[in-house]
This record gives sequence, structure tokens and C-alpha cells, in this order.
Amino acid sequence: MKASGQYLRMSPRKARLVVEHIRGRSVPEARTVLAFTPRVAAREVEKILASAVANAEANHGLLGDDLIVSAAYVDQGPVIKRWRARARGRVARIKKPTCHVTIRLTPAPDADGQARRPRRQQAAAAAPAETSDVVVTEEEAATEEKPKRTRKPAAKKPAASGAKKDETKAEKPKPKRAPRRKKEEES
Repeated sequence: MKASGQYLRMSPRKARLVVEHIRGRSVPEARTVLAFTPRVAAREVEKILASAVANAEANHGLLGDDLIVSAAYVDQGPVIKRWRARARGRVARIKKPTCHVTIRLTPAPDADGQARRPRRQQAAAAAPAETSDVVVTEEEAATEEKPKRTRKPAAKKPAASGAKKDETKAEKPKPKRAPRRKKEEES
């Protein structure tokens, strides 16, 4: 379960200072740390953490509060280059760095030391598998008749509207073009 934020408009060095605080902590603890961190990067990292928790809950059926931030790292992105006019027609270069933040979550271990199973697996292990008394062979399935699909007839347009259009075209003759005149040569 992971989430990443790409091309964030902040220095990777400043984002790493925030990410170091949450690495190895549980999700509720990491949220609390980010809420009280006064850096701008903390807001972006908090969004990425929320996305990683949502991914774990939706895709793997895990509880968000039972997860641990196993890895959190910041990679350098492309540097946007701008310039500013200075005295005597010179230019001062402005660098606007970007970064990519990635957060990975893992389930917290139980008292046994084993990682917790997703909720779906727990429910499947608790409920016995249902068996069906009716067994259908491949031959029987092939011989069963399937209902044919029928198409609906296309809706017909009213005849009156189509007839009027044809009549109006027939009534109006095409305008004739005047023949081109040959230029008379002056002698």
C-alpha cells in the first residue's frame, strides 16, 4: 500500500525534514505529528498519507489505524528555471525545485509478531465455504438453450415532416448563373 505525490513545488531538502518525523510511526501518531508541524511541506505529506491510507482500505481491506509508515522518502524532481532582470542588462537565475514524495504502509504486527490479515481474509476464514448440491456437467451446460436477443425496431420519423422538406426542395428551382461574357478586345 503506497501513495506518492509527484512534482510538488518545494525543495526536497525541506520535505525530507518533515518525512523523517513520520517514518516508522503508526498512522494515527503520524497524523498527529503532521498536524502540529509548522512547515508547509507537512500539509502536502499529510495529503499523501491520507491517500495511502485510503488505498489500503479500499484495495486491501485493511483498517487505517492498524497501519505503520514503513517507508517514507523524498526524491528530487525537475528544477524549473526562471530568470529575473538585474542591473546593467544582466540576469539573475531563479531555480524552483520540485520533489516526489512516496509513503508506504504495512499492517502493524499482532501480539504474536505476525502481520494482521486484511478484513476480507478474516471474514473468509471465519465463514465456512458454501457447497452446492447441484452439479452441472459441461455437456449439460452446452445443451441448455440460451434465449435469443431480439432487436427493437428503429423508431420511425413522422412522414409529414419528411414530406414537407422534400416538397420545399422541389418547389424552389436552383438559381441560374449568368453566362460569362468574353472581354472584347480593344482595337
